[in-house]
Amino acid sequence: MSTVQKIKTQAPARSEAKTARQQSRIAEAANSPLSLAGLVGAVSFIVYSVFSWLQWQSFTIRSWDLGIFTQLAKAYADFRPPIVSIKGDGYNLLGDHFHPLLVLLAPFYRLFPSAYTLLVVQNVLLAASVVVVAHLAIKRLGKITGACLAVGYALSWGLQSAVDSQFHEIAFAVPLLALALSALLEEKWRSAWIWASLLVFVKEDLGLTVFVIGLVMAWRARTAAGLWLSVWGVGWFVLTTKVILPAMNPGSEWAYQSQLNIAGLLSDPASLFNADKVTTVLLLVVITAGLCLFSPLTLIVLPTLAWRFLSDLPVYWGQEWQYSAVLMPVVFCAAIDALCRRKVLSGTRLRLLLGTTVMLIAVVLTSQYAFEKLADPAKSFPLTTVASSQSALAAVPDGVTVETDISLMSYLADRTEVFWIGNKNPAPEYVLFDVSGRPGLAPNAIAQEAEQRFPGTRFVTVYADARYQVARKE
Repeated sequence: MSTVQKIKTQAPARSEAKTARQQSRIAEAANSPLSLAGLVGAVSFIVYSVFSWLQWQSFTIRSWDLGIFTQLAKAYADFRPPIVSIKGDGYNLLGDHFHPLLVLLAPFYRLFPSAYTLLVVQNVLLAASVVVVAHLAIKRLGKITGACLAVGYALSWGLQSAVDSQFHEIAFAVPLLALALSALLEEKWRSAWIWASLLVFVKEDLGLTVFVIGLVMAWRARTAAGLWLSVWGVGWFVLTTKVILPAMNPGSEWAYQSQLNIAGLLSDPASLFNADKVTTVLLLVVITAGLCLFSPLTLIVLPTLAWRFLSDLPVYWGQEWQYSAVLMPVVFCAAIDALCRRKVLSGTRLRLLLGTTVMLIAVVLTSQYAFEKLADPAKSFPLTTVASSQSALAAVPDGVTVETDISLMSYLADRTEVFWIGNKNPAPEYVLFDVSGRPGLAPNAIAQEAEQRFPGTRFVTVYADARYQVARKE
């Protein structure tokens, strides 16, 4: 056979071998822990986003917080300090909570100036934490067990409540915690230090969480790096609560210090065993099928539980709002740690059983939390007020000042200057209020009430129906 014939014969063989290697690499990549984790994260993002979209299009607003953070993002996008008029005329939101990391919202809001953008960003961040936890679980425990734990985490009641509560600064803390604890369990100490250290720029109380992460790292790594992380966390907690927040707060104090009622707890220790508090603690254990109890990482939940349970405000004690979202990566990483390190839990079948149990618990608990609403969206997110809401919004032009309640606050924040009715505000150009809870109200009632709040002004009604009234200052 000539040399030319040999080359012609060998060429197809080499091509087939190359194709086979490429297909093999593609198959390996598709079945890699990161790919499977990415799939779980992508599905989680879709679920979270469907829920948020249903909320948004049905004008379902949980609180004034989405409007507040929309004004913050708008200010940052315009290269201004976060002056948030919803909190008060000229109020700098960095005097409320210390969250400079929220400046990262600016480029996204500048591209898509809407409160809904913040919901999408939060869903991306929460889904990113799912990818991190899922990747760790699948890599350390195998595909099936790891995927089960990942689904359990994605559906955990803390994350469901965060999505339901709409945007809050803890959206940034959840993936940072997942990254820090994942790196810690992988003994990537430098990465764990870096990710954990950023938490102090999300919210002031997380400095104490960083303190405990540092202690756990020091114990596991047997190096001083963890202790330095603890010093970093405590240092920023003291700096923010004693210096930065009082300097920027109108009352020259840390606004939430009075809520830490230590004296009340000492005088009534039984208050620590309030039903809501006990239920929250039990559910943290239950969602991991008790596995978190076998890992010291669970100690990281203590600072968050401490400030919540020391408060006199019942809203902090339960599971409804966003406050438990930061606990989810902690207890699930603790569960993964327990399955990896405890010999009594090392059996393959037992791991599979426990992983499946965690997933089933999350699915069952979903019937008691936010995502249960997805079973009947027409009932949970009715569209009966959409036309009225749109008409009321259309009655308010862009660029004006508006005093309002929380009903349509988030929909106004991107195109007007919004003030909340509960504060002492300058006279606005428009007022808009939900009057559905006041049947039989005269069409000009809101205008008359505005004139009483702002003596010397005159308001005329420009829109009124059974749901909303809008008035303009003459």
